[in-house]
Amino acid sequence: MNREKILFVDDDANLLDSYRRQLRKKFRLTTAQGGPEALEQLDKNGTFAVVVSDMRMPGMDGIQVLTEVRKRSPDSVRMMLTGNADLQTAIDAVNAGSVFRFLTKPCSPDNMSQALEEGLRQYQLIHAEKELLEKTLHGSVFVLSEILSLVNPTAFSRSNRIKAYAKHIASRLNLSDIWKFEVAAMLSQIGCVTLPPIILNKIYCRRELSFTENKMFSNHPKVGCKLLANIPRMEQIAKMIEGQQIPYKEHPPLDSLTPEDIISTIGAQILKVALEFDQLVIRAVSPEVALNVLRKRRDEYNPKILDTMKNFTGDQVEVEVKEITVKELEIGMVMDAHVKSKKGTLLVPAGHEVTFPVLERIRNFAHGGMGVREPIRVRVPMQELFKT
Repeated sequence: MNREKILFVDDDANLLDSYRRQLRKKFRLTTAQGGPEALEQLDKNGTFAVVVSDMRMPGMDGIQVLTEVRKRSPDSVRMMLTGNADLQTAIDAVNAGSVFRFLTKPCSPDNMSQALEEGLRQYQLIHAEKELLEKTLHGSVFVLSEILSLVNPTAFSRSNRIKAYAKHIASRLNLSDIWKFEVAAMLSQIGCVTLPPIILNKIYCRRELSFTENKMFSNHPKVGCKLLANIPRMEQIAKMIEGQQIPYKEHPPLDSLTPEDIISTIGAQILKVALEFDQLVIRAVSPEVALNVLRKRRDEYNPKILDTMKNFTGDQVEVEVKEITVKELEIGMVMDAHVKSKKGTLLVPAGHEVTFPVLERIRNFAHGGMGVREPIRVRVPMQELFKT
């Protein structure tokens, strides 16, 4: 028996019983007598691989049912079953519900079984392609962020903090595809690979930039957008990054935008709040004071996004500060102080998490003749200290 779930929807209880008897040994079936019960099944049992709905039903017809299924469970393969096979019904079903198969009554058990098998294969293909794309995308993001951690550790450290803010905001706003906002945050500083480190150090220390330096820094979102725009499924994320410095008042009204541009605009507004909030917090300003400062700049930030930061607490993990040698350094530790070479070159800034490339960078400096100042101060979660 195939373990993927299939939902049959019909107002005829006898017909549903008939399909249950004929197909239960081969498929994992659930039935619903009418549209409202079908939607209850979706809410209760989650995604169904295939949903087969009758067309003519009182209260809620098949097109309405499958249209709602499409909204709630977009990956479900949808099929229409009807005894009134007119052309307009077929057109409406395909356009509104994105129907995969259009079946006519009476439908023999063999024909129904074949249609369900084809529907299950389509569902598996959708998931296989989605999984491949997501793994490819996540792999690309990981490589890009690791490169950033080596080329510009200061920018990388900031992007890790921004990710936490973006995830919090998107969750509080009940946005779908939160991963897009997390990825945009992680890569929001990717354009900084073209900047001299001294510019970022000035930015984070609130030191004044020269005209040329300010122009270079202001251009980094566009550079980041160009770097990402050609990666599949990264178009929206690239636009979020491009708009991260645009004031709230300069964005067009959301009701004038396409659904895709709405997501990109909201993402850009999230990044602006997260970046400015972080800039205040890293200067030892409390989150409450930081939020009050941002609220006073009414034209700069989306007020609904600012409201989500009222209850931001971050990850409250008890840590222990240790002084260790390069040999004892491990992936996942967080720097409690700057790591410098013996000649004073900044290798990794405070607050930076140790990743594989960062660890290799420090080891190469330690053993390549330049040396690393020891001991190194790191923060380690308390639970890690008691592992055996």
